[in-house]
Amino acid sequence: MKSLLSGNEAVARGAWEAGCKVATAYPGTPSTEIIENITKYQEINAEWSINEKVALEVAAGASFAGARALVAMKHVGLNVAADPFFTMGYSGVSGGLVVVSADDPGMWSSQNEQDNRHYGRHAKVPILEPSDSDEARIFTKLGFEISERFDTPVLLRLTTRICHSACLVELEERKEIEVKGYLKDIKKRLVLPAHARALHLVVEERLKKLAAHSEIFPYNRIEWGKMTIGIITSGVAYQYAKEVFPDASFLKLSLTHPIPRKMIEKFAHKVKKIIVVEEGDPILETEIKAMGIRVTGKDKIPICGELTPEVIRNSFSKKRQTVMKKAEIPARPPVLCPGCPHRGVFYIFNKLKIVASGDIGCYTLGALPPLSAMDTCVCMGASVTNAQGMEKALGKDFSRKSVAVLGDSTFFHSGITGLVNAVYNKGYLNLVILDNFTTAMTGHQPHPGTGRLARGEQGKRVAPEDIARGCGVEMVKVINPNDLRATEAALREALDYDGVSVLIFRRPCALLVKPRPPYRIDAEQCNGCRLCLRVGCPAISLTFSEGRDKPLAVVDESLCVGCGLCVQLCQRNAIVLTKEPDA
Repeated sequence: MKSLLSGNEAVARGAWEAGCKVATAYPGTPSTEIIENITKYQEINAEWSINEKVALEVAAGASFAGARALVAMKHVGLNVAADPFFTMGYSGVSGGLVVVSADDPGMWSSQNEQDNRHYGRHAKVPILEPSDSDEARIFTKLGFEISERFDTPVLLRLTTRICHSACLVELEERKEIEVKGYLKDIKKRLVLPAHARALHLVVEERLKKLAAHSEIFPYNRIEWGKMTIGIITSGVAYQYAKEVFPDASFLKLSLTHPIPRKMIEKFAHKVKKIIVVEEGDPILETEIKAMGIRVTGKDKIPICGELTPEVIRNSFSKKRQTVMKKAEIPARPPVLCPGCPHRGVFYIFNKLKIVASGDIGCYTLGALPPLSAMDTCVCMGASVTNAQGMEKALGKDFSRKSVAVLGDSTFFHSGITGLVNAVYNKGYLNLVILDNFTTAMTGHQPHPGTGRLARGEQGKRVAPEDIARGCGVEMVKVINPNDLRATEAALREALDYDGVSVLIFRRPCALLVKPRPPYRIDAEQCNGCRLCLRVGCPAISLTFSEGRDKPLAVVDESLCVGCGLCVQLCQRNAIVLTKEPDA
């Protein structure tokens, strides 16, 4: 039986078919839908973990217990999980362990464009790279088999197009794999220096065995065509290269670490010219050049951005082609949704000229005009520690005009440790938690502050204010961010406080609540002052009409959700409800 599945759906299906028992993740585009689809399979114990490090450690524990386990994350998530990832390369597995890294070439939803094949090589674990959804399913299953056969975690490297594009996928039945149970073995799992030295020798021998396996791995294959050009490629780049060079000979690599050296040499001897087409860094290219084989690669193909057939075609065309002129695509900068509860907080940041060290999430959009309310964004949780570092460098008075801002999910992910650090080190920190009861930017996944679990069942809710007080913070307040006066008063109080303060601005994400009746503009009262535009709501704009010497504000009633933020700014009572809200 076949079904049309995205790559993420196919990985979930492959995990189920392979007898996976435990699956963990922290949401992050483009990987999020893997766990969302795994939750549909009741045989797999799936969870949203509070961060990627925790997710990998839980999956590792399941592996130690003899169960097949999968952990999924976006590429920067593996930075967070790197500590256990490297150690698992030494300690190995009992049950198969597949680590899914979803890379984001082109940075469609990420702060960098790293190539996580480096991680596989650095940690000395095998890497599998599927070229479509069906291979994503197959390679997930093969990943568990390779993991158990060679006693190693396996890195399944996806990219955005593999995650989100779809093709027909062959479906198979689930194969139940017996959980082996825990077997005490401290020389294997207790990675003391003395044990690790011995394990390192095992790792190097394992790489030799994996290299031999790479030569016979059926998805490392040669597709003979014309011998004038030979293409060595992997992942989604294989699909693009096939489209651009349909008559060329291809060496398609799917187990890309360790590489099959003998197969590569055989291929190189048969073709006149070799082009390495890979998305991201010149990893295959560098290894092949180190073998003494001359190839063309990143000297022609861009290292930055996402590959497409057009990019590859232009890389080898004397006359570069343009797919679409930029002028044909109107600029559409991202904005906070109408009714977003973060908007009022950022408006007050701007009004008070606050320096805000920011974080990863929807609230990064607060950096854009007209709110212009965020100053930094480094990585998950860095808002807290960046703010403390600024205070250490510039002194206590700097904290009188600065805050750290992050969301509720990010607070649980990696904000707590920074908060403890500030309290312990007698810092002066004003922490703002924008609590909208969800992980909004990645699609409304639950977290400890929601009390819901991955499948929607009720769990134990952990309140951020309880965490803050437990960390030793004495000034902790919860405020409605749609009340601009209360928001400004709370921020002013925090800025004057000596020590660490935590303000929790709590209101559900606008996409999770039923909209209230929209507002409209009373044209007779509006004088075009533009005050209502300062909150940057996409539902409000200006229009110019005949018979008026001043512009008129306009509310798009199809976008307005009736939050009332703009009403608090209008000094002429020109913004009125279209109808009274239901009781």
